[in-house]
Amino acid sequence: MRLKTGEAICRGLNKFSLYLRGKGPELVSGLGGFLLTLSFPNWDIAGLAWVAPAFILSAVLLDGGRRPFRLGFIAGLVHFLSSLSWLLLIPYRWQGIPLGPAVGWLALSAYVALYLGAWLWLAWRFLFPVESSGAVGALAARLTNFSWLRRSVWAVFCGAAWVGLEMIRARLLGGFPWILLGTSQHTMLPIIQISSWTGVYGVSFLVVWFSASLFSCSILCGNSRRGVRLVLGEIAFPVLVMALVYQTGYRVIMHSRQGASSRILKAALVQPGIPQEFIWNENETTNRFNKLMELSVQAMAASPDLLVWPEAAMPAFTRENMDAIRSLIVTNRVWMIFGADDAEPRQQPGKKEEYDFYNAAFLFAPSGDFVATYRKRRLVMFGEYIPWSDWLPFLKWIVPIGNFAAGSRVVPFSLDHPEARTAVLICFEDVFPHHTGAYATADMDFLLNLTNDGWFGKGAAQRQQAVGALFRSVENRIPLIRCTNNGLTCWIDEFGRMREIFRARSGSIFDPGVLQLQIPLLPAGPKRVPTFYNAHGDWFGWICAGVTGFFGLFISRGKLLSAFRPAH
Repeated sequence: MRLKTGEAICRGLNKFSLYLRGKGPELVSGLGGFLLTLSFPNWDIAGLAWVAPAFILSAVLLDGGRRPFRLGFIAGLVHFLSSLSWLLLIPYRWQGIPLGPAVGWLALSAYVALYLGAWLWLAWRFLFPVESSGAVGALAARLTNFSWLRRSVWAVFCGAAWVGLEMIRARLLGGFPWILLGTSQHTMLPIIQISSWTGVYGVSFLVVWFSASLFSCSILCGNSRRGVRLVLGEIAFPVLVMALVYQTGYRVIMHSRQGASSRILKAALVQPGIPQEFIWNENETTNRFNKLMELSVQAMAASPDLLVWPEAAMPAFTRENMDAIRSLIVTNRVWMIFGADDAEPRQQPGKKEEYDFYNAAFLFAPSGDFVATYRKRRLVMFGEYIPWSDWLPFLKWIVPIGNFAAGSRVVPFSLDHPEARTAVLICFEDVFPHHTGAYATADMDFLLNLTNDGWFGKGAAQRQQAVGALFRSVENRIPLIRCTNNGLTCWIDEFGRMREIFRARSGSIFDPGVLQLQIPLLPAGPKRVPTFYNAHGDWFGWICAGVTGFFGLFISRGKLLSAFRPAH
């Protein structure tokens, strides 16, 4: 039965390979890029991520190995243009045309597409370091004649190179770790538990390793001299590792002590659903504040311990607004955290007094007293600061956004009655794997993300950010609470399960309302045991980056794998 199943798989792969040969390399590459898009929100077809890299590799084979970087760039451009199309929803218009957002959408998509181009170039040159172009049949025959070891090492390198480039993308020019490949598997809970050891990069590696092995398998299926067992053996090792990862992750989830603590914090998360145009419109300041207060009064019916407003919710620190907030806090004896702009005088010798402005979060006690402030440390390029503005001052006119300063440290927020500790992440700080570990200390009960994705209307940005943030919970084994302006307000537990998601009566995640939560706190006494990833950081990612850089240096000189070249 198994042999017949294997033969059917081989026949299917062979027919599909022949079908692809009749299509243009650019079309196949673009299709691979679009399959990547479909694996992420709002589509969430996670299985497509496991075959998309194989499609992209097939494109360069169909091209005869002549233009790997170009085809990889095409795949990346299709992927990111379709995935980041929500940038066009930013409410900047020129004569009714989203000219500014369109420029940003094209520029950002082209930039991140370079990484996929670099990956395909590295992968192809590793496989064929010299004389890498030729007829499709000849290249397929050469691949078939390579040893199993060479093909297996190549598949592992494909995974390592993908991770190495994701590591660079997460850091270069401020970093853009948006829709890292591993986050497409957020529904595969047992698989993603490996993130507590390797970070999200371990999941990305597994996906690409399997897909590259699948590509080799499809080529071998076209060779009638190869036995079915030998062909399927091409993917046996990655499948075995995936099975072990799945089994281990499943056991971790099943043996979790969820609900072991009797300590809980009752929290009310306010999602005001305010359009970004209103946030920028000073005439709407009063209406914005009244909407927040109306929802907050509704939230008090459940007698929460903590009331939370999202990023930049507070429209202005006027005496009237602060009196209303303090009255709400004192009357209901509730802790409160909200997002707002902060300012600090900056003295410069010989110049008039200026201010540094910050995107901040504030903690108020039930007495109405101010307790602590956290200032956002990782800012959005061209959203909260303008790079190179000292050398290119005209950028200040092109990008009409205020220039914020970055905060310098993590500030824990401590509550009592009940005792709880949290750390705030503002905006897209929750999508940076290497940024979050400093917040998830052993005595921290949960992380709190305040964000405003109202910039992007009702696009896919809200869900894409949420599934990226989900991995911070798994990596650090800590719950993450997200309070947003217009979605996705939710509670994610330490295993990456979205336990509660706010939905309005209409079923929409974008409409205004309140989410009431009971957040489990750490038991009294014991502290959280740090995960391997929390304690050691991106050790796996740096290994992959080092392997990629080391072999990339030799690949570029055509010297790698000379000992493995097949005899002619």
